[in-house]
Formats: sequence, C-alpha cells, structure tokens
Amino acid sequence: MMLMLLSHLVPGAAFAARPDPARGKEKYQQLCAACHGPSGKGDGPAAAALNPKPRDYTDKKFSMSDQAMHDVIKRGGAAVGKSPVMPAWGQALSDQDIRDVIAYIRALARK
Repeated sequence: MMLMLLSHLVPGAAFAARPDPARGKEKYQQLCAACHGPSGKGDGPAAAALNPKPRDYTDKKFSMSDQAMHDVIKRGGAAVGKSPVMPAWGQALSDQDIRDVIAYIRALARK
C-alpha cells in the first residue's frame, strides 16, 4: 500500500531499476562505439572526422556527474553547452537505458 502511494507521489521512483552495465554495454556498442570506440578510448571509426574528438572514457581523470552525463546523452552536447558533435539520444534511449550506459561508461574508467 505504501509503495503504491509513494509511486504516485514520485512518478517512476518506485520502479526505477538499478543501472545494469551489461545492458549499458549493449546500447553503448550499438550507439556510442562508432565515435567513442569499442572500449571507450575515443577512437571509434568516426572519431577521426570529428572536432572536437570524442571523450576518452577510460581516462580516470574524466569527471562529470551522472546527472550531467545523463543530460548530455539525452539532450545532446549543444543543448547543455558541450560539443555540438554529440547527438541527442533521448528519442532512442529510455532514461533507464541511459542509466545503464552511464554504468557501463563508469566501468570503463575502472579497468
């Protein structure tokens, strides 16, 4: 009963799944690897033609909050004052998908 009440007060909060890096890897390989590279080094096949170059997610100095990353992925770089080369994926990815991709990106920096 309490869960039902809370789910109406905070839409989606009661049902948000934990981020899953394995699911994030699938989405990353489909949508991100062409620019950011299959292992996140910013060396994907499309990277050579891009200016600025895609971010290297394996660099442990990379620092951006999960919320900031979520905004960039969902809305695109230009919409949040970042690289206009970064496309918006909000139409292709759900919020859960984006959380999963972020979890995978975080795992790349720990390798």
